[in-house]
Amino acid sequence: MPELFREMYYGPNVQNLIESDDCKVMRLSDNSGEGMMTLYHVFPGVFLMYNDFHMKECISGFQTDMDLLCIDHCREGRIEQEVGQNAFSYLEAGDLRVDRRIHHSGKVEFPLSHYHGISIGFQMETAAKEIPASMKGFSVDLYELQKKYCSDRTPYVIPGEPAIEHIFSELYNVPVKIKKDYFRIKVLELLLYLDALELSGHTEERPYFYKGQVEKIKAIQALLTQDLTKNYTLEELSARFDIALTPMKNCFKSVYGSPIFTYMRNYRMNYAASLLKSDKSLKVAEIAGLVGYDSPSKFASAFHQTMGKTPLEYRKSII
Repeated sequence: MPELFREMYYGPNVQNLIESDDCKVMRLSDNSGEGMMTLYHVFPGVFLMYNDFHMKECISGFQTDMDLLCIDHCREGRIEQEVGQNAFSYLEAGDLRVDRRIHHSGKVEFPLSHYHGISIGFQMETAAKEIPASMKGFSVDLYELQKKYCSDRTPYVIPGEPAIEHIFSELYNVPVKIKKDYFRIKVLELLLYLDALELSGHTEERPYFYKGQVEKIKAIQALLTQDLTKNYTLEELSARFDIALTPMKNCFKSVYGSPIFTYMRNYRMNYAASLLKSDKSLKVAEIAGLVGYDSPSKFASAFHQTMGKTPLEYRKSII
C-alpha cells in the first residue's frame, strides 16, 4: 500500500474492508448512517477516491503533514464545510473544489443526508516528479497549479461547468478492465483543464454563513419536518427564530440547496411516497392529511409535479 494511502485516512468509525497495492475500500459508520470510500492508486503520489455517503454527519479523522493538492467533484448532495472563525460554506452538485486539505478534520455534515462524488489527491513532492516521469513531455507544473488555486487557506470553488461535467461524468462508469489506465488519462485531462482555465468568469463568490445563522436554519428545518401537518409562514419562522427574513431565506437555500417552500414540498412528497409504498392500507386522502394537505386534489397535483406520477399511479407501479 502506497505511503499516501497509509497516512492520509483514518478515524474512530472507519473499517478497512479491502486493501491491496492499488485499491483500498473503507466503510465509515455511526448512528446517522454509513459511508463508503474507495481509493485507487493512479500514479505514485496520486489517488482517486469515490465517496458515497448516506448519513447526516460524520467525524473526519483526516490528519497529515503532507503538502497536498486535492480536487473534489460533487455529483449529488452537498457538504457543509467550516472555513475558519465559525464560518461555513457549501459544496453543491456540479461544483469542483480545489484545496490543500488544511480544514478537513473534525465534524463533516451532509445537510441532505447524502453525498456522492470523487476526490483526486496529489502528494506534491512525489506527484510533481512522478507524473512527468510517467508521461514524457507533460507540461503541467503541479506547484504552479497549487499556487494558482490555493493562494490562500480557503478552498477554491468552481461552479458547474460543462467541461468539468464531461471529465467527471465518464469517471462514474468505468469498466473494471481499463480502470487504472483510464484514471490516468482523466487525471491528466483534469490537470490540463485546470492549467488552461482562465479564472475570471469561471468562479462564483460563495456566501459564508456564521455558526449562529446556520444553527438557526437547522433548527427551522427540524421544526418544519417534525410535524408535516403544520404549516408556517416565512414571517412566522423569521420572528420565532429571531433571524431577518432575507438572511433566513439565503442561508436556508445555501444549507439545503433550495428555497424553504420548495424544500418542504419535496420533503412532503418523498415522505408521502414512502407511505404509499410501505402502507397500502392508507388511502390517498389520509396520506394527504398526514403531509399537511387539506385537499386531496391539491396533494395529488403536487405529488404529480414532484414525482412525475399521480399517487395512485405511483402506488400501482410499486412491485
